[in-house]
Amino acid sequence: MRIAFLGPVGALGGAEWILLDLLAVLRVTRPDWPLHLIAGGDGPLLEAASKLGVETHMLPIPPTLSGLGDSSLGTGQVGRTKRMFSTARKAGAALTELPGFVRRLSRLLKSIDPQLVHSNGLKCHLVANHALPRDVPVVWHIHDFLSSRIVVGKALRRLTRRPQLAIAISHAVAQDTSQTLPGLRVETVYNGIDTDAFTPAGPVCETLDSLAGMPAASPGTIRVGLVATYARWKGQDVFIDAMERLAKRGDLPPFRSAIVGGPVYQTAGSQFSEAELRGRIRDRGLGEFVGLVPFQRNLPPVYRALDVVVHASTKPEPFGRTIVEAMACGRAVVVSNAGGAAELFQQGVDAIGVPPGDASALAETIATLLSDPQRRHALGQAARTSAVARFSRGRMGESILSLYESLEKAR
Repeated sequence: MRIAFLGPVGALGGAEWILLDLLAVLRVTRPDWPLHLIAGGDGPLLEAASKLGVETHMLPIPPTLSGLGDSSLGTGQVGRTKRMFSTARKAGAALTELPGFVRRLSRLLKSIDPQLVHSNGLKCHLVANHALPRDVPVVWHIHDFLSSRIVVGKALRRLTRRPQLAIAISHAVAQDTSQTLPGLRVETVYNGIDTDAFTPAGPVCETLDSLAGMPAASPGTIRVGLVATYARWKGQDVFIDAMERLAKRGDLPPFRSAIVGGPVYQTAGSQFSEAELRGRIRDRGLGEFVGLVPFQRNLPPVYRALDVVVHASTKPEPFGRTIVEAMACGRAVVVSNAGGAAELFQQGVDAIGVPPGDASALAETIATLLSDPQRRHALGQAARTSAVARFSRGRMGESILSLYESLEKAR
């Protein structure tokens, strides 16, 4: 089967790592299948896919379209209204460039002549409908809660006759997709990771302090970390507030925390800037407790360098890849317990859940783990077992492959 995968960016965010894992599995299980990746920008995604033996194509998405998004619409009515008008203006500008991009995409897809198209991002879902012959099956990989994407959700409802299948990354996303796009076939396939790479055994990143521009910590310092893009809803601000609470306590062993990541997407207003986070750390007097570590492409050594990994998303997480990565590395994980993230662990057995956005509860849970090395060890061991059993990329690949083949048989 000749498959064309569409991605909105060439950078490596969560959805792009999932795509790479899927491509890796398909390359092994179906080595004779021609696989093509079309990305809307240059970046490490293309390089990594090419190394897997995937034929890659870079087709730049116009800036007016790549910067368009409604994920940052305000939750308050005033902020929401203003931002909706702003999004509408940007959408108008994007529409002027969209026909030309669709024509270029159509020509490229015609040259590939795919038997199936797998769309891996919302912007790709929107344009694929107009760029493909009607007889080519389309799969939408849904990584978001569409009900929270007001503009995009409405646009996708007009296109739901086209995709033959939507793959949701959690049951929470599947339920939301079915409610937002009624009539569309939706199947849940949990994201997978390479559990041979994400493992407790292996090199440890010994340079977190220097990467953060901090002096070396004293021996025995316990390390707490949050690994995420700088999307505002990922909760870096909540994490810093929790660290402020812990720093004021005098009953804890020495600890230091790291925020690992950076901006990935181009949608304006939806991400923290590095300056914002540094300012928050400085204003709270946390310079010796909290450091910013730039995005690290090789994450397993980073997780192994941490004793506690925190997931602090303030909104329901569609999945939470960092959770299962850290679990696979045998770390004690604290999870913002909502959405798809709540499906990934058993409370108190292989991770600990806390209410989203609750810096006080987060701080108390971290404090408990800082003071109890046996508890950290037990959670880490159980987490590794769960991750291997439920979230290997082989399991994900087999499930998606079965769905592909069901579409092929139905043609």
